[in-house]
Amino acid sequence: MHPEPSQAHDRYLQPKQAQRRRPTLYEDLLGDAIERTFAAGVHDLAGLVESLNRQGTTTPSGEPWTEANYGPVMAEMSR
Repeated sequence: MHPEPSQAHDRYLQPKQAQRRRPTLYEDLLGDAIERTFAAGVHDLAGLVESLNRQGTTTPSGEPWTEANYGPVMAEMSR
């Protein structure tokens, strides 16, 4: 017997399934800024870092976001 389509799909809708710990306040605020950027229709890296800087969001070390530092900073924060 196969599960109903909605039940089969729901098991994949666990947004925190890979989360190892609770996010910090910084990570929550950064996530909010990224979500606002995507909601505004920005979906490219150049636009994302421009938006983060415009919103006053910095890297964890206080530096402005750049296309070069975005990936490494995100990778470091995911550890």
